[in-house]
Amino acid sequence: MTTLTTPLVAEPRARFRDLIAAEWIKLWSLRSTYWVLGVGALVVIGINMNSAWSNADRLAHLPPPPDGLEPHMRFDPLHTAFVDPAWQIFMVIAGSAGAISVFGEYTSGLARTTFAAVPDRRAVVAAKVAVVASVMLVLGTVVSGVSFGATQAILREYGGLSLGDPGALRAVAAAALLAPVCALVGMAVGALVRHATGTIVTTLVTLLLLPALFQGETYRWVKEIGNAMPLTAWQALVENPSMGFPQSKYPVSITEAWIVLAVWPLVAAVVTAVTVRRRDL
Repeated sequence: MTTLTTPLVAEPRARFRDLIAAEWIKLWSLRSTYWVLGVGALVVIGINMNSAWSNADRLAHLPPPPDGLEPHMRFDPLHTAFVDPAWQIFMVIAGSAGAISVFGEYTSGLARTTFAAVPDRRAVVAAKVAVVASVMLVLGTVVSGVSFGATQAILREYGGLSLGDPGALRAVAAAALLAPVCALVGMAVGALVRHATGTIVTTLVTLLLLPALFQGETYRWVKEIGNAMPLTAWQALVENPSMGFPQSKYPVSITEAWIVLAVWPLVAAVVTAVTVRRRDL
């Protein structure tokens, strides 16, 4: 009697572009993605434009400064495009979106299906990082560019700036990068915590509360920790160099600020990959 055996054919490995497509579908399959990112972008732009309108109205009712004398008030048109509360809201939105993209799969059970289909967890995480970072970079670029363009158009009669003015292009670029940086931080927290409330709270603490706690200048090490936070680095990069505001005792340099914005997403991506790979579902 002859026994016929069918040779086992190895399943082909998932191509990275297929993983990218899968993560893209996951991200946009949720209606909340459209609402959170869309409404959040409009809120940030609206707050900045309202600041510009308020300043334009105030400046319109002030008498011009006497010739040959310093203006009786200092006004920074660049600041109206990068109002702290608006961009802190944007940081929360970006960080939450990144966190949801990770812990949402664990809470829904989708992670089991994903890793059963694609055992290479590092490839899955790499695809997710690429998709989330790209989407948030585009969103950050749009919000930053529209905020700058709209506010400076409103202030065109009161010293509105163009991208060629000192510090303008740097500020727009830093604000655009803030979204993917915060999203990747949220992803790392989501991989570590894996709980909806805990992840969101931890993300908020990391992005907003810690920079506020480490702002004292009594001890240099305290200020240095604060200078290593994304919020502090962003604030340094969007500051108008022509205004000549007094610096702190231990300021963060422009080079250091760029390094901070580069290191945080890299570390966050590594933490996400290592955590997802080593922890059980």
